[in-house]
Amino acid sequence: MVTYEELNAQQIVSETDPFTEKRYRQFYRFFPMNILTVLDIGCNTGRGGQVLKSLNKSLQIFGLDCVKDRLDRLPQAYERGIYGLSTEIPCDDRTFDVVVAGEFIEHIYPMDVDKTLAEIFRVLKVGGRFMLTTPNPLDIKKKIRGESVLDDTSHVSQHFHDALKLKLKMMGYCHIRVCGSGKVTRYLGNHFPYLHIYGSYLIMGDKK
Repeated sequence: MVTYEELNAQQIVSETDPFTEKRYRQFYRFFPMNILTVLDIGCNTGRGGQVLKSLNKSLQIFGLDCVKDRLDRLPQAYERGIYGLSTEIPCDDRTFDVVVAGEFIEHIYPMDVDKTLAEIFRVLKVGGRFMLTTPNPLDIKKKIRGESVLDDTSHVSQHFHDALKLKLKMMGYCHIRVCGSGKVTRYLGNHFPYLHIYGSYLIMGDKK
């Protein structure tokens, strides 16, 4: 089995994803009031954290990634880069007010998904919020083209929103919500009633 560092280091295109800035702006719109500490899981080279910092200079942003070279290139928007895996986050319990993971969980092997969700719950403060985006397996465009979220190089799991919502609930999250994400939001916003219109979706839950 390919290691996570090898798997992700191959994905050079992720360093220039044209939707990254809009994805993190969407995250920020759902941030609770008066938060301070943010963990950016799968932070890559830190373009998302730069967006968050530009929106709120008081944020203390920490980036977790398994590719050391990308952490070495993090901008000053980050307090610190954390080299490690989401299955064993090297941080203390109840450290962060918010945890974000943009287009990340599909890069986690199925056997490690629950471990990742449990670790995020552990490092999140009581009253904190977890948000992630992931490609939508129900995307009508993929179905028409006969495509899958899964591929041979980087997407090693796929996540239907109803199943992921149940997983979060079983982990102890509450107030779980799902809305659209991705390029379609430019035209239809986040809350078009039919989720299959969106190429990705945003799911969030609170630890209370």
